[in-house]
Amino acid sequence: MRIATFLGLACGLAAPAADDRIKVENDHTRALFVTSAPGAKSGMHVHKINRVMIYLDAGKMTLTDSAGKVTPLHFRAGEALWSPAMGDHVSLNLSDHPVRIAEVELKAKPAGTPAVKLSALDPVKVDPKRYKVEMENDQVRVIRARYGPHDKGVMHEHARNRVVTYLTEGNMKITAPGQEPKVLKNKVGDVTWGGHAKHIEENLSDKPFEVLAVEFK
Repeated sequence: MRIATFLGLACGLAAPAADDRIKVENDHTRALFVTSAPGAKSGMHVHKINRVMIYLDAGKMTLTDSAGKVTPLHFRAGEALWSPAMGDHVSLNLSDHPVRIAEVELKAKPAGTPAVKLSALDPVKVDPKRYKVEMENDQVRVIRARYGPHDKGVMHEHARNRVVTYLTEGNMKITAPGQEPKVLKNKVGDVTWGGHAKHIEENLSDKPFEVLAVEFK
């Protein structure tokens, strides 16, 4: 598992409540979608909780701590990295282009919350062609889902709550048992919350579909 010892980017400090970068906020997480301009440099700041960073663009950045130690970070488009809580630091975008990032902050699990067991229809188990584990630890499991053009999957079940980041546009037909099919359309960079679900998904687009889902244990 690669680690991003970084980084909120130029947004570094806690975002205000009215900040439209915040896409999801509940007892489990605060998820933001931010864009770092070329050469953007943050002020000195801290990250008090662990995060999963999802990069929509390839790039490179540096992290400089309060003692002057510089840590480089290189990432690929569509990559998810673990970012543990860390002390005072400054981040700098060395890329010659903007970098878009979904930051999924992991709040402490609400007291008394039981662990959620995976379903017998867990997508990684029943549909390994389309669902693969990108990383896993004691807080999260990050899954990548890829569907080809006009590709239809199999019945599967998401047992855990999750944050989904769209790496491509989505035009997906969702069919749940005993319900009328629904079509969900999403844009690149959309960040959404998902709860328990059991369904079949079908890509209605001529282009591939890809997302990263951060599941909460």
